[in-house]
Amino acid sequence: MEALDLARWQFGITTVYHFLQVPLTIGMAFLVAVMQTKAYKGGPNAKAWDKLAQFFGKLLVINFALGAATGIVQEFQFGMNWSEYARYMGDIFGAPLAFEALLSFFLESTFVGIWIFGRGRISPKAHLASIWCFSAGTFTSALWIIAANSFMQDPHGAVVDPETGRAILNPDGSVGAFLDVLFNKTSMLAFAHTISAAFMVSATMIVSLSMWWMAKSIKAGRTEEAETYWRPAAKFGLAWLIVGSLAGILTGHFIGQHVIDIQPQKAAAMMGIEETGEAQEFALLPGVDLPVPGLESFMATNHFSGPESELKSIEDVKMELAEKYGAIDEEKYGDPELYMTGGIAATAFYSFRVMMVLGFVLLIAAIAGLVFLRGGKLYDPKGKGSWWNWLIPLPFIASMFGWIMTEMGRQPFIVNPQQASAGSTDLVMLLTTDGLSGSVQLQSVLISLIGFTAIYTFLGVIWVILLRRYAVEGINPAAKVIEYDESAEAPITFMY
Repeated sequence: MEALDLARWQFGITTVYHFLQVPLTIGMAFLVAVMQTKAYKGGPNAKAWDKLAQFFGKLLVINFALGAATGIVQEFQFGMNWSEYARYMGDIFGAPLAFEALLSFFLESTFVGIWIFGRGRISPKAHLASIWCFSAGTFTSALWIIAANSFMQDPHGAVVDPETGRAILNPDGSVGAFLDVLFNKTSMLAFAHTISAAFMVSATMIVSLSMWWMAKSIKAGRTEEAETYWRPAAKFGLAWLIVGSLAGILTGHFIGQHVIDIQPQKAAAMMGIEETGEAQEFALLPGVDLPVPGLESFMATNHFSGPESELKSIEDVKMELAEKYGAIDEEKYGDPELYMTGGIAATAFYSFRVMMVLGFVLLIAAIAGLVFLRGGKLYDPKGKGSWWNWLIPLPFIASMFGWIMTEMGRQPFIVNPQQASAGSTDLVMLLTTDGLSGSVQLQSVLISLIGFTAIYTFLGVIWVILLRRYAVEGINPAAKVIEYDESAEAPITFMY
């Protein structure tokens, strides 16, 4: 293997590890804030929602801490393994990352601290505001990162500086160029899809643990606990799981259609189109088509048949891209095999199907859960209801495969060619091979790859152990709810 291969493996591994925590933090922060808002509004179930917010808040805090630890390494790689990429993209890529670190991360870390230690020491309104500010920080953090990544998928608001050969913000666009980097169609679709995935991950966690605890409480004779805490929590999670699943399916549909325009090689690979033609059928697996004529064409073009339903094969797309970009530099971009190797095509094909199938599985599970709980019934299986916990990994797996497809399908480009100026010979574009640092040696990358993988694996084990420990601990209905007393001096203590 070469340094390029190891650098790509290292970035892929650290990204996948980090993204185990990211969607859970984004979604859980929002849903815990909603729970605490229900408690703040009062009513007969106010104390129950307060305890539920504390219970799921424990899991949120653990997850956020591990997510911060795994995310630190990400940005360092840009200046080390990928210094040529940083040199080319620094003027564009640096701004969103700076905003993420200086604005969003500090917003998150400040207000999560206030939320953790402020219960009983600050007013209920201020305490509620702190969790909403923390949630806002997670959303804006996602926006900055998604905008930076979307620029790599579909550059907007930038031009090539003829003197330095670097990508810079379009000087004619002024502030509008930076806003175009943030709020173009690619970034907005990706942001919506990522937030949908976050709700799926966090809602699945809430649903699975609530169903499990409901069954466990009933088996132990604590029916009141099941009715007061776990049934409302399960219904709450199921509703948000349906919202997240439907939003994920819908935004995924629009992203798939958009990818045809900005990355046709990725689109052809993930659809598995072998021959250009109309009314393409959807292949669930190679040689296994679903019995719906023109389904793949409809998913991509909104047409089941006719000239508008035509989809191009991988080979035809490769030839077109080689001709298109070969006009810029025949030696560098003129080889059709540059644009989609067999291994990457297979990865895009299967990743797309894993992500899609799991999305529908979670939607079906959410609907089934609401059916189980209809009419005020409790979920009361003969066992402990532990099978619901097998759903917890599914949205994580779907998210990981979504990112794998997104990043690998963009190859061979680390910055995909700028489609808005496709007629120009001076496009914002960068091959992955050209983004690698010229001074980092194979041995250095290998050592860091082994080291970070080992550390992340260790942290991942700790993450699972801590989540399991506090999930199994559950809620103590008899425990006193800490209330704010303006006249008393409350000690600083870790309440979650």
